[in-house]
Amino acid sequence: MSIDSTEMARSLYQSGVVAFENGKYREAVESLERANSLVARNTRFGGEVQIWLATAYEAAGRNQDAVDLCEQLKRHPNIDTSTQAKRLQYIWKAPKLNRPKEWLTEIPDMGAVSSNNDKTKFVTNTSSNTQQKAPQKEYVDLSQVNTEDNRFIWVALIGVAITLSYLVWLNFNA
Repeated sequence: MSIDSTEMARSLYQSGVVAFENGKYREAVESLERANSLVARNTRFGGEVQIWLATAYEAAGRNQDAVDLCEQLKRHPNIDTSTQAKRLQYIWKAPKLNRPKEWLTEIPDMGAVSSNNDKTKFVTNTSSNTQQKAPQKEYVDLSQVNTEDNRFIWVALIGVAITLSYLVWLNFNA
């Protein structure tokens, strides 16, 4: 492999990673496939390119291609590459769970929105049901409180008085 093809592979790899990070998965797949064809696959860099390619396949909806590539990469000579391939394949082969619709938040497609910002309106719900009210203090009518037969207070007061008297006596006798 020549130095020129290695530089070209690195350039394609970088553009593939940037495209992936920007959500342009088809472009990422194209760049990473071209980079993959230029690198020695059994090298550390070759494994890195292939891991990114598998991830781009999965993001582009080519799940079987991603799983198949990970199956090959599990036997890669670089231990980091083979470990990562095993982990990704495990995740992608896991059964998909059905989630109730109320658990999901739908994100609207902003690409369909007109670019005219003057026509954009924001609507807020100001109904009284959604507004939070400040907590109100609850006042108790003391004339309604039963204070009779509350002998504990007298026992506690006598106990405090005895304790204070004992402390004063100790203070003068010390």
